[in-house]
Amino acid sequence: MIHSERGTDMAERSLEQRTADLERIEAIKALKYRYWRACDGKDPAAFRDCFVKGPASIDYGSLGTFEDADELARVFAEIALSEVGGRYAVLDMHHGFHPVITLIDEVSASGAWTLRFRQLNRVDGTELLMTAEYDDAYVLEDGRWKMAKSHVRPLWTIRRPLPEGTEVTQLGWP
Repeated sequence: MIHSERGTDMAERSLEQRTADLERIEAIKALKYRYWRACDGKDPAAFRDCFVKGPASIDYGSLGTFEDADELARVFAEIALSEVGGRYAVLDMHHGFHPVITLIDEVSASGAWTLRFRQLNRVDGTELLMTAEYDDAYVLEDGRWKMAKSHVRPLWTIRRPLPEGTEVTQLGWP
């Protein structure tokens, strides 16, 4: 059942209102999926476009805390686009699960997600596995949903050396 913060459940809303709620929820899910695809696709412009234009609350733990997405996008680009030997130094894989989206009103919502993350680091020859929880806030900006808050809380990590002789084949990128 979908609840709003005003305490109205789906059964008390008209079919038109419920349909609009479901469309908003699907648009918010699509935003988060675009964000993860931008991360994995090494696309700083698409990454930045997932956040509001102005101030935001961003806490990515060891990666940093940011008051707007511009600085985060700069850090993202430095890491994602760095190369070693003409190939990307770091390869990431983000898989998001278990979304819980709460509509606050027609133009704001909150969300919680579980992340499964995998990273291959060619510089230090390691693989990182992690699971984390996202705590997000979304707003409608210029007719599109954007993240105004994104806090990530790691639950556990494993960092291990890549076995000797591991060959990482990178297709579709330098």
